Amino acid sequence: MMAFSMRKIAGFIALFHVTSVVATVYPCESCGSPNLSPAPEAASPGLQPLSPADSPETNMAPKDGVFDVTEHGAVADGGIESSSAFSAAWNAACGHPGNSTFYIPKGTFLVGPISFPGPCYNNQSPNIEIRGTLLAPISLSAFQSSNWIVFRNLQGFTLTGGTETAKLDGQGAAEAWKQSSCEKSARCKKLITTIDFINVSCATISNITLSNSKGFHLGLHGSNNINIHNLNITAPGDSPNTDGIHVSHSSNIKISSSTIGVGDDCVSIGPGSSNISISNVHCGPGHGISVGSLGKYKNEKDVVGINVRNCTIKGTQNGIRVKTWLGAPASSASNMTFEDVFMINVSNPIIIDQEYCPSNTCNTTQPSLVKLTDIFIRNVNGTYNTNSAVTLLCSTEVPCENVQLVNISLNYVVPDSPRQGRLSMKGFLHGLQVINSRF
Repeated sequence: MMAFSMRKIAGFIALFHVTSVVATVYPCESCGSPNLSPAPEAASPGLQPLSPADSPETNMAPKDGVFDVTEHGAVADGGIESSSAFSAAWNAACGHPGNSTFYIPKGTFLVGPISFPGPCYNNQSPNIEIRGTLLAPISLSAFQSSNWIVFRNLQGFTLTGGTETAKLDGQGAAEAWKQSSCEKSARCKKLITTIDFINVSCATISNITLSNSKGFHLGLHGSNNINIHNLNITAPGDSPNTDGIHVSHSSNIKISSSTIGVGDDCVSIGPGSSNISISNVHCGPGHGISVGSLGKYKNEKDVVGINVRNCTIKGTQNGIRVKTWLGAPASSASNMTFEDVFMINVSNPIIIDQEYCPSNTCNTTQPSLVKLTDIFIRNVNGTYNTNSAVTLLCSTEVPCENVQLVNISLNYVVPDSPRQGRLSMKGFLHGLQVINSRF
């Protein structure tokens, strides 16, 4: 540990002039068909795209259709399992030759694990409107895979709660969080994501409440050009592995105007992610906003172009964080900008952690080989409650390069404490700028 409040840092650290790269979300006009290659499931039988010549309505203008799950047998009593009715309504909406809406009315529906696959008629996906509450089964034995609700191989749709806020309740507290593996290690043995979007493109997701997931609340994998806003994601601060939003192998993702308070990362950005924008997100409780963890597996794809701005982080274990596994194989993460972030009583407000090993089972003799380059942290203000406001634990094998701290003002929460002014550093770092900062 060392204390300082100054514009220059020790002479052994070279100063670089750096230029930030800000993530940009491209409009959906740039979308094509989703890349179907990674999808583990095929589309439902009989729902392959039809050519206009195959349509029975070739000479007629197709009509819009609303496909209500209750008209296919769903029961809104919270007790009768309705996944078959949901699937029937989806198949009808997906096969409809005109514009269609998959509609869930007001009421409480118990729905088992379910997949909503595409591609749909002429690659035109239904819109999804949810007005009610969906309940997941309590028992983990009901889940054969790692997700509850999956949208797969779709493009160009909206999923919304309409003018109201729909609710998806994972009911994790009843059984999932009580697994003995959750107590004995840093990761529960069986994790169920509430809602997954796999190979989805050009979609808008809004006005949804996700609560008490058995694992991650919302996942994006192999997807692009997704706009997420006005989400409310909530779980107790001590609920295990309940990340709010997890992104991996996806590009051009925009997350904005949402409130996330969970038991793990509010937002986590995994391998293969590029051009990710996070703005106007209120985070807490939880573990903060994280890039990573990276390097857990071999041959992970790189991360590039992350922009986090205008966010508030309150009462979390970490603030803004980049984390790579100790002993991680080679990959890289670059061009990451965190700016205009306000923190309230946060532990570890700014942290680069290349010694991440939550289960204490890592090979401690091997450093992380994930290369971190061009990390820009600007205009971060607020309070913290740990010994270090800024922690830079870089690899001893591949140095962190071009880290810039500008206009950082963080105050220790205990008045008149001598601890203020703490920077913790370890490993190799080439090119650190600390400008107009006090912490």
